[in-house]
Amino acid sequence: MRAETNLWTTSCRERVTCPPLVQDLRADLVVIGAGFTGCSAALEAAGRGASVVVLEAKTLAHGGSGRNVGLVNAGLWLPPDAVVKALGAEAGGRLLQVLGAGPAAVFERIETHGIDCEATRNGTLHLAHAPAGLRDLQSRLRQGRAIGAPLELLGAQETRARTGSAGFHGALLDPRAGTVQPRAYCTGLARAAQAAGARIHAHSAVTSVSRDAGGWQVVANGHRVTAKALLVATNAYHHGLSGLPAPRYVKVRYSQFATQPLPPELRARVLAGGEGCWDTALVMTSIRMDQAGRLILGGMCDASGAGARIHASWARRKLRHLYPALADLPFVHQWQGDIAMTRDHIPKIVECGPQGYAVFGYSGRGIVPGTVFGAACAEALLEQRPDALPLPSRACYTEPFCKTLGAYYEAGATLVHALTPAPVGRPRA
Repeated sequence: MRAETNLWTTSCRERVTCPPLVQDLRADLVVIGAGFTGCSAALEAAGRGASVVVLEAKTLAHGGSGRNVGLVNAGLWLPPDAVVKALGAEAGGRLLQVLGAGPAAVFERIETHGIDCEATRNGTLHLAHAPAGLRDLQSRLRQGRAIGAPLELLGAQETRARTGSAGFHGALLDPRAGTVQPRAYCTGLARAAQAAGARIHAHSAVTSVSRDAGGWQVVANGHRVTAKALLVATNAYHHGLSGLPAPRYVKVRYSQFATQPLPPELRARVLAGGEGCWDTALVMTSIRMDQAGRLILGGMCDASGAGARIHASWARRKLRHLYPALADLPFVHQWQGDIAMTRDHIPKIVECGPQGYAVFGYSGRGIVPGTVFGAACAEALLEQRPDALPLPSRACYTEPFCKTLGAYYEAGATLVHALTPAPVGRPRA
């Protein structure tokens, strides 16, 4: 098994210090989890003049926020019609509107707070891996334009010009979107929140949560944080703590492989515009470039588990298929992260009690939903305004067969990756 070498950890230029909790504290809001959601909530709360304490079990952005692909996408993984069908016209329409404006909210925070996170706002490309994928993109184009999204469907030739690969049948361009260095973005949110007065404590795993007449009582490192409001923002990295039911979701692993920086002549041909990409395959693949010119290939799989050799071999074959000129370029970074997936692929805001929410289930779309949901939850909790939420909260949520489905998805990904053929014939440019 290959040791994890997370590119985002080594290339993060943002810095912030988050000491462990060493004393009892009182706050208006206590947040569990220092990822996109938790740090965005802390920034919003502190900006409103509230006192806020964030407790993180490990290090800042340890979970999916530091392992993300870095695509600043508008909307959810689902097409718009599916969102409306699941939530209804009013709630679904509101969520689509909020998330459609989400990339602008992310890039506005980056600019306002001077976050050094390789922000590139040149759009994203949803790539048709097969003719059936192109038909799916045509449907998404119709649905997106019906709600005012400025989408554009690209043909195979234009897609090849933008990606530098002949491996796709077309692409759906969303100019609202872009890419960031995800760990740096999260770290920048934390830095800005601290500057506004928030207290963020790493290595402070919460062991119990309770509520009494004094408000929420959250215990970490043997110390107690007493707060009027509570936000649980652990997403796929929720660990056992007493006093609250655990969020229910299917945990799916996503792995990434990054090359060394490309030579200048190849860098000018491969994703020269800096668009982030993912494809229409059932077992999804993503590709993007970072600022230093490394190509980053991702896939839904666990490259650190039992199928590690199969997934590593697939990554090499996939790179050779998409970019024959890069066939022998070594992967020098490999890492993986967990996705909290729900059966309808729509995030959940679950009520923990009076002035308490748990947010989870971004299904791989963490950056924009985490940013806007975190800020909205802070506003809703502090102002006692549930109408500020991007979708209605619910008293409870159940997700059956979580472990079974997680194993099923990994087994399926392993089988698909094992059966993916090696390129044959003349290499395509």
